[in-house]
Amino acid sequence: MSEVHLKLWDPIVRLFHLSVAGAFVANYWLNEAGECWHEWLGYYAVVWLVIRFIWGFIGKGAARWSDFFPTYSRLKLHLRALIKREPYHRMGHSPLGALVMIFMMLIILTLGISGFMMEEIDYFWGEDWLQNLHMWSANTLLCLVLIHITAAIFESYRLKENLPLSMITGSRKPLKSKTK
Repeated sequence: MSEVHLKLWDPIVRLFHLSVAGAFVANYWLNEAGECWHEWLGYYAVVWLVIRFIWGFIGKGAARWSDFFPTYSRLKLHLRALIKREPYHRMGHSPLGALVMIFMMLIILTLGISGFMMEEIDYFWGEDWLQNLHMWSANTLLCLVLIHITAAIFESYRLKENLPLSMITGSRKPLKSKTK
């Protein structure tokens, strides 16, 4: 008999994740800064960012901002559970995961705006501070991506569930505890 799985991540959330991850990998490791592909993939990531932002208000379930926004009380409960090594199961993002996700989205927006300013607005052409902001943002995003991947692996081990696979398939096992 196969296990029961619940639909968690809708196609828009999964396409957003795949799209921005692919654009980041390509722009960080494969494309040269300022090249046509680098610029277009940056714009592509920002378009997906706008789509995801809007989807957070009109989507359903775990896609909604109200479902996972990292409020002070949610963060406090999650941190307390981690410190005490107690389970903290949610069907969507954990509060800390949501916080990292929001930081990553803000940095992607910063990359898009700074990249646009460097390439499309003559006034900012060659400005060191803007190039440094763009580079610092890309490196900060890399650090957050590594934290995100590490946390997903750690939580998968701790919860005994393949969380990265749930982003690919869109499905997840039902929760066993009473934690949302």
